[in-house]
Order: sequence, then C-alpha cells, then structure tokens
Amino acid sequence: PNKLGGVIALVMSIAILFFMPLLHTNETQGLQFYPLNQILFWYMVIMILLLTWIGARPVEAPYIITGQILTILYFSYYIINPLIIKLWDNMLNS
Repeated sequence: PNKLGGVIALVMSIAILFFMPLLHTNETQGLQFYPLNQILFWYMVIMILLLTWIGARPVEAPYIITGQILTILYFSYYIINPLIIKLWDNMLNS
C-alpha cells in the first residue's frame, strides 16, 4: 500500500544481491559443509516462490499482510545466513 516503501524494498532486494559476493568470507567455498545453510537455501527458494505468487495476487486484506511477512522473511535470510556461517566456522575451528 505504501509506494515509497515498495520502491525502497524493490531497490534493496536487488542491491543486496550485488553486495552478497563482497561479503563472502567463508573458509570453505561450498554449502556442502554447512548443513544449516543448506536448509536456509531451500527456505530462500520457498520465499522467492511465495513472493512471486503473492505479487500476482490483488492488493487485498490477507495478501497485504502475507506479502509484508514474506518480505521480512526474505531480508532476514541475508542477516541470518552469514551469522550461521560464522557460527559454524567457529564451531569447526574450536
């Protein structure tokens, strides 16, 4: 419903994809050594599919709140994923 908020979210959702390679500081390169991040990967795939589906729905009461919750979950992935990688690296190095 808020156009400025929607534009900011759209720009941030694209911009965050450009910054992710710069923030990649893993000790290993693949996700095969990070089992929690494998689960988070599929969480992200589901979030993208649900956000795509909710974007095609009309702007009505149940879809608005669903879209807002899914957007928060989408951006939380980019906060949680590096934290779990650091936690897992610390557990393996200890």
